[in-house]
Amino acid sequence: MTNTARNLVHPRDQIMRTMDRIYRYRMTTTSGGNLSILDAEGNIWISPARVDKGNLTRNDIVCVRPDGTIEGSHAPSSEFPFHQAIYAARPDLRAIVHAHPVALVAYSICQQTPDTRLFHQAHSVCGRVGFSPYACPGTQELGENIAATFKEGCDSVILENHGVVVGGESLADAFQRFEAFEFAGKTHIKARQLGPVRVLDDEQLEMASNRGVDFASLEPGSATGQEQELRLQLCDFVRRGCRQRLLISTEGSFSARLDDTSFLITPTQKDRELLCPEDIVLVSGDRRESGKLASRAARAHQAIYDKHPAVQSIVFAHPVNATAFSVTDVAFDVRTIPESYVFLRDVQRVPYGVQYRNDGSIAEKISVSMPAAILQNDGVLVTGSTVLDAFDRLEVLESTAEAVINATVIGQISAMPASVIEELRTVFKLS
Repeated sequence: MTNTARNLVHPRDQIMRTMDRIYRYRMTTTSGGNLSILDAEGNIWISPARVDKGNLTRNDIVCVRPDGTIEGSHAPSSEFPFHQAIYAARPDLRAIVHAHPVALVAYSICQQTPDTRLFHQAHSVCGRVGFSPYACPGTQELGENIAATFKEGCDSVILENHGVVVGGESLADAFQRFEAFEFAGKTHIKARQLGPVRVLDDEQLEMASNRGVDFASLEPGSATGQEQELRLQLCDFVRRGCRQRLLISTEGSFSARLDDTSFLITPTQKDRELLCPEDIVLVSGDRRESGKLASRAARAHQAIYDKHPAVQSIVFAHPVNATAFSVTDVAFDVRTIPESYVFLRDVQRVPYGVQYRNDGSIAEKISVSMPAAILQNDGVLVTGSTVLDAFDRLEVLESTAEAVINATVIGQISAMPASVIEELRTVFKLS
């Protein structure tokens, strides 16, 4: 992961905002976890000891100078020694995230690490995964153990009976790595409740990493009111999706049709939750808005719009429970409650890699009567008649998947019989 843009946000604010996000996502507790940044002058900015993680202010952040002097109204985190040790072992790292997200803590308790080869993006973002043996929190021994694992080239490290530490070139990089790592862990745990889990081989990972989007540059004219409104809607729903854990910051795409040949889509290499209307990319025919990088799924979106005039919005996403079905061979049966069937109909399974091709074949896997699909080892695809409709279907899809997974540990799942399905099709005029 590389961030070439100048970062003009002070380390105090970066740490405060990132901790707020981690806490809001329920990926740490009030007293657990710590973040740090190593700046260009050798100062380590770190979250404080014994301060409520849900209410950090910028003035709570502590600065430890290279000579050991401390500036701030609190003591630095008790885990400061291992932050310092990691920076010494890995000069390429400039930020560290340590926290106790429940899925990765579960792995730490079992002395295991999650397999990030579940998805190409998780495997790419998380880097090399490692495991560090136990030592008492706050001790020099713990710092030595963790630093030794990072020195081996690991970027995401499970701490035995403790939690996780990840490093990055910036705090944004470290957060995205941390989030993707926890997402892989959660998905793997959910998938194992369903059945055997399938991971990607080297050839499949290569297929995903080599895909590209070949659009010429476009200098658009003045935006219409419709375009302005759709840009805002996309940003609002992407942000909501991140906060409801339907999307993660490094993966997924959302688009809306403008006219017969144009659509708006989320960009690549941008944090999904932080998008603003100016970040959204206009695609028209074989051209994309100048100075911006459209999502690498843009060709797939375009193929669906070209084939299905009634589709007005498309989402590729990775909600944990629905994605758990994508990494197993277990069929996802939505004939469980009326709302699920009415909104989703029968959800198809798409073989791995179809969405990466530039031959338009992904459009064959979706239609007005089949508005959603499970993408093997790559989350879900959902379409709608509006941005709201697509997002609503995504929520229903994930809620249904979670209910079905939960039901597997309760008893035999009772799907609605054909007579009920036919009644629903008649009452709701389903095609």
